[in-house]
Amino acid sequence: MQGSSSEALPLTPAEDRRWATLAHFGGLMGCVPSLVIYLIFRDRGPFTAQESKEALNFTLPLTVLLVGSYILALIPAIGWIFGLTAVLIWICLAISGLVAGIECNKGRPYRYRLNLRLIH
Repeated sequence: MQGSSSEALPLTPAEDRRWATLAHFGGLMGCVPSLVIYLIFRDRGPFTAQESKEALNFTLPLTVLLVGSYILALIPAIGWIFGLTAVLIWICLAISGLVAGIECNKGRPYRYRLNLRLIH
Protein backbone atom coordinates (compact mmCIF):
# COMPACT_ATOMS: atom_id res chain seq x y z
CA MET A 1 0.00 0.00 0.00
CA GLN A 2 1.48 3.30 -1.06
CA GLY A 3 0.86 6.57 0.73
CA SER A 4 -0.09 9.72 -1.07
CA SER A 5 2.57 12.31 -1.79
CA SER A 6 2.50 15.49 0.26
CA GLU A 7 3.57 17.48 -2.81
CA ALA A 8 0.84 19.20 -4.77
CA LEU A 9 0.52 18.37 -8.44
CA PRO A 10 1.82 20.84 -11.00
CA LEU A 11 -0.76 23.11 -12.58
CA THR A 12 -1.96 22.39 -16.08
CA PRO A 13 -1.19 25.15 -18.60
CA ALA A 14 -4.80 26.38 -18.40
CA GLU A 15 -4.75 26.44 -14.59
CA ASP A 16 -1.35 28.14 -14.62
CA ARG A 17 -2.70 30.91 -16.83
CA ARG A 18 -5.92 31.16 -14.77
CA TRP A 19 -4.14 31.64 -11.44
CA ALA A 20 -1.67 34.10 -12.97
CA THR A 21 -4.60 36.11 -14.34
CA LEU A 22 -6.40 36.08 -10.99
CA ALA A 23 -3.24 37.35 -9.26
CA HIS A 24 -3.43 40.48 -11.41
CA PHE A 25 -7.20 40.88 -11.18
CA GLY A 26 -6.81 40.64 -7.39
CA GLY A 27 -5.24 44.09 -7.47
CA LEU A 28 -8.80 45.36 -7.10
CA MET A 29 -8.51 44.22 -3.47
CA GLY A 30 -4.92 45.25 -2.81
CA CYS A 31 -1.95 42.97 -2.34
CA VAL A 32 -3.62 40.13 -0.40
CA PRO A 33 -4.88 38.07 -3.39
CA SER A 34 -1.54 38.15 -5.21
CA LEU A 35 0.29 37.30 -1.98
CA VAL A 36 -1.96 34.29 -1.31
CA ILE A 37 -1.67 33.06 -4.90
CA TYR A 38 2.11 33.53 -4.84
CA LEU A 39 2.53 31.60 -1.58
CA ILE A 40 0.24 28.72 -2.60
CA PHE A 41 1.01 28.27 -6.30
CA ARG A 42 4.57 29.54 -6.86
CA ASP A 43 6.02 26.02 -6.84
CA ARG A 44 3.23 24.53 -8.95
CA GLY A 45 3.26 26.69 -12.07
CA PRO A 46 6.05 28.83 -13.57
CA PHE A 47 3.72 31.36 -15.20
CA THR A 48 1.74 31.77 -11.98
CA ALA A 49 4.94 32.19 -9.97
CA GLN A 50 6.25 34.86 -12.33
CA GLU A 51 3.00 36.80 -12.68
CA SER A 52 1.85 36.61 -9.06
CA LYS A 53 5.28 37.90 -7.97
CA GLU A 54 5.00 40.75 -10.49
CA ALA A 55 1.49 41.56 -9.24
CA LEU A 56 2.61 41.38 -5.62
CA ASN A 57 5.55 43.69 -6.25
CA PHE A 58 3.20 46.21 -7.86
CA THR A 59 0.33 46.04 -5.37
CA LEU A 60 2.27 45.84 -2.08
CA PRO A 61 3.63 49.43 -1.98
CA LEU A 62 0.37 50.84 -3.32
CA THR A 63 -1.65 48.92 -0.73
CA VAL A 64 0.54 50.35 2.04
CA LEU A 65 -0.01 53.86 0.63
CA LEU A 66 -3.73 53.17 0.30
CA VAL A 67 -4.09 52.07 3.94
CA GLY A 68 -2.02 55.06 5.08
CA SER A 69 -4.22 57.39 3.05
CA TYR A 70 -7.35 55.86 4.57
CA ILE A 71 -5.99 56.46 8.06
CA LEU A 72 -4.90 60.02 7.28
CA ALA A 73 -8.32 60.69 5.73
CA LEU A 74 -9.69 60.69 9.28
CA ILE A 75 -7.87 63.95 10.08
CA PRO A 76 -10.36 66.81 10.26
CA ALA A 77 -9.99 69.70 7.80
CA ILE A 78 -7.35 68.06 5.55
CA GLY A 79 -8.63 64.50 5.53
CA TRP A 80 -10.44 65.04 2.23
CA ILE A 81 -7.06 65.34 0.48
CA PHE A 82 -6.01 61.92 1.72
CA GLY A 83 -9.44 60.49 0.93
CA LEU A 84 -9.08 61.71 -2.64
CA THR A 85 -5.54 60.29 -2.74
CA ALA A 86 -6.86 56.91 -1.59
CA VAL A 87 -9.46 56.90 -4.36
CA LEU A 88 -6.83 57.77 -6.98
CA ILE A 89 -4.50 55.02 -5.72
CA TRP A 90 -7.34 52.49 -5.87
CA ILE A 91 -8.22 53.56 -9.42
CA CYS A 92 -4.57 53.07 -10.40
CA LEU A 93 -4.55 49.60 -8.80
CA ALA A 94 -7.82 48.65 -10.47
CA ILE A 95 -7.00 49.80 -14.00
CA SER A 96 -3.45 48.43 -13.92
CA GLY A 97 -4.62 45.09 -12.52
CA LEU A 98 -7.35 44.74 -15.14
CA VAL A 99 -4.99 45.55 -18.02
CA ALA A 100 -2.39 43.13 -16.67
CA GLY A 101 -4.99 40.42 -16.09
CA ILE A 102 -6.33 40.71 -19.63
CA GLU A 103 -2.81 40.42 -21.09
CA CYS A 104 -2.00 37.53 -18.78
CA ASN A 105 -5.19 35.70 -19.73
CA LYS A 106 -3.96 35.79 -23.33
CA GLY A 107 -0.83 33.95 -22.15
CA ARG A 108 1.43 36.98 -22.38
CA PRO A 109 3.64 37.96 -19.43
CA TYR A 110 2.95 41.48 -18.16
CA ARG A 111 5.39 43.97 -16.68
CA TYR A 112 4.12 47.03 -14.86
CA ARG A 113 5.89 50.21 -15.94
CA LEU A 114 6.54 51.52 -12.43
CA ASN A 115 7.30 48.51 -10.26
CA LEU A 116 9.72 48.40 -7.33
CA ARG A 117 10.24 44.62 -7.56
CA LEU A 118 10.84 44.24 -3.82
CA ILE A 119 10.39 40.45 -3.95
CA HIS A 120 12.91 38.58 -6.11
